[in-house]
Amino acid sequence: MQQIADRSEPVELSYREAVRAAIRDAMIRDERVFLMGEDVGRYGGCYAVSKGLQAEFGPERIRDAPLAESGFTGAGVGAAIAGMRPIVELMTVNFSLLALDQILNSAATLRHMSGNQFGVPLVIRMATGAGRQLAAQHSHSLEGWYAHIPGIKVLAPATLEDARGMLWTALQDPDPVLIFENIVLYNMMGKLAADAGPVEIAKAAVRHAGRDVSLITYGGSLWKTLEAASLLAAENIEAEVIDLRSLRPLDDATIIASVSKTRRAVIIDEGWRSGGISAEIYARIVEQAFWELDAPPGRVCSEETPIPYPRHLEQAAIPQASKIVAAAKSALGRGG
Repeated sequence: MQQIADRSEPVELSYREAVRAAIRDAMIRDERVFLMGEDVGRYGGCYAVSKGLQAEFGPERIRDAPLAESGFTGAGVGAAIAGMRPIVELMTVNFSLLALDQILNSAATLRHMSGNQFGVPLVIRMATGAGRQLAAQHSHSLEGWYAHIPGIKVLAPATLEDARGMLWTALQDPDPVLIFENIVLYNMMGKLAADAGPVEIAKAAVRHAGRDVSLITYGGSLWKTLEAASLLAAENIEAEVIDLRSLRPLDDATIIASVSKTRRAVIIDEGWRSGGISAEIYARIVEQAFWELDAPPGRVCSEETPIPYPRHLEQAAIPQASKIVAAAKSALGRGG
């Protein structure tokens, strides 16, 4: 796991609780910070991330918003310009499309359009991904779409350390930062140092070292990829697992260093294959490390279909450890 600076006796908590601790810490550190979104206050958030925070900080700083994503995201943009440090929560990634105009045409462009006179220090959090039987309208993985947009940063915390530590660092950024929290991670339990604090947000992390094939992934797919690495190890295949952590900017240096060592790569992305972030990573590998490769890079992505509701079909539609193992073996010329 990625190291964090200050450590104390670890405590057991969930990914959800790590995000809540990050929000609470930010509220205590900086009175300009407030959280705004649908049901974040009295209800405690759709995924219970903000449960109890309104009672502690009051309705002015934990603000329930109407069902108007464009409206309250725009309010967040304005508050950021005015000197506040808003955290806007969009309930699910598909709802962010209703706020896309504010994100793309206001938040991401204002520094450019104002000739560097204004920035938008706004953090937007949202749940993403499939695996909870939320069917075709609430199971999207659109973070790769947002990684296409200049002027913003796109983060995908997969570990408790990153869930806890990325938020404060993002709040210090002078430009918009989008944080995508995969829904399958909210219940994930683990140990985290009681005094865990901010982490840097621009570098990928090597979560498992190996020499035979590089498995490059992010977010909810990290743990399936680590499972695949364990399965491959049982067959004497050493897989190196790269957690991207940030999709914009991409950490080319870590990706290329790994691929140059292993000479083979498989990219695992819960987004759809066509036009996705996996294609961008594939292109960068070929552009920068073509002569280091011993085989074409592989990809494991979600099937080209709306995510089904029945659990067995949903699981079949998204990346799984077995598919990652097969892709890794194919890259090594060992069959499917």
